[in-house]
Amino acid sequence: MTQADVLIISDEAEFVRALVGRWCTQYPAPSLTVAAGAIWMEEAAAGYDLIILGGLRGRDSHSTLRSLRGRSGTPVLYVAQEEQPSSPQNAHSHFSVVQQRDQWPHTVLLVSGEILRRINAVKRARRAEQWALDCQRYATLGRYMIEMRPAINDTLTSVLGNADLLLLAEPPALGESRQQIQTIHRMVLRLNEIMRRFSSLFNETRGFDNVHSEGSPAAGPSESARVSSAPSTSEIPSPRR
Repeated sequence: MTQADVLIISDEAEFVRALVGRWCTQYPAPSLTVAAGAIWMEEAAAGYDLIILGGLRGRDSHSTLRSLRGRSGTPVLYVAQEEQPSSPQNAHSHFSVVQQRDQWPHTVLLVSGEILRRINAVKRARRAEQWALDCQRYATLGRYMIEMRPAINDTLTSVLGNADLLLLAEPPALGESRQQIQTIHRMVLRLNEIMRRFSSLFNETRGFDNVHSEGSPAAGPSESARVSSAPSTSEIPSPRR
């Protein structure tokens, strides 16, 4: 799990000392930032994975609670004092409440650890979904290249053959165009090499799929098998010397 960023908002030094002291004994410890209830910035809260709130004093404490309880996004863990009968209710899924009783730092660390693990799991799931979408796009591109491979080979063969015929002509007949035709000839050979590598990679991938499909129930032909069954064209001939 990557290192998490935790913001502690409190006006009591003992509250912060108890949490930081207990958290420093844990591994891996998150990156901790401490801010007072009167000076913390709501806009900066979006950059943290978890906000721990407790030990607030003064007139701004209620506004801070309302602001954090009403916002969505970053999870908030509120440590309520025992003498506060009207602690905020867990009306929002991102807002959790822990009573400040005996061994409360241990309880806060347990609840915070579960919240951070859930956040990390959600991030990994989103990365996996994005990776799956990227793989689908790459697979679509690969299928298109496989389908167009015969047409590309035919086009390259035609261009290379005509370039060979022009280069066989007498030098005065070409004049200054001979250099341009030689450049076209070299570029076509380079494209031919790229297509050879792509064909080799496709054959290796198909062989890998065949090995892993052995012993599996019989199924209809796959997309790659249907594409590979199409008639292939001859490879581009090597240039005549």
